[in-house]
Amino acid sequence: MKKLFALSLITILSLTACEGPEGPQGPPGINILGQVFEVTINLNSSNNFQRIVTIPSSIEVYESDVILVYRWEGSFNGDDIWTPLPVTYFTEDGGTFLYAFNHTFYDLEFFLDANFDQTVLGPEWTNDQSFRIAIVPAEFADANLTMEQLENSAQVEFIGN
Repeated sequence: MKKLFALSLITILSLTACEGPEGPQGPPGINILGQVFEVTINLNSSNNFQRIVTIPSSIEVYESDVILVYRWEGSFNGDDIWTPLPVTYFTEDGGTFLYAFNHTFYDLEFFLDANFDQTVLGPEWTNDQSFRIAIVPAEFADANLTMEQLENSAQVEFIGN
């Protein structure tokens, strides 16, 4: 029994200390980052509460890319607060107004819409509005899978319960 235990111990220790030759190096990875820029615009009666902003020519936008927009709400303890668009606000008298946008490959159209006359909004809501625009690289998925096919795919791992 002692010999079997000693042999097992030696085998375990020798196997845990073994290292094989290093495998071939894999292909280099790619580092694709989104592009972000900010604009400050007026959305008031002089421009019918809408404004078109051109995407800088240094940023190339593809059909599959995702464009996200955030409105600057202010700051807290020196940190900026950004709210994603569209965003809806409620007035004390039951009105609602919202900031929204649409886009092409070349520009974005921002607009301020309301269920009341927007000219009653104060300049804090219409003038010098700062927006952060994020262009996120993406590509269309090749497969048109159902949820059942996706769940049974060996290439997908679900985490959690």
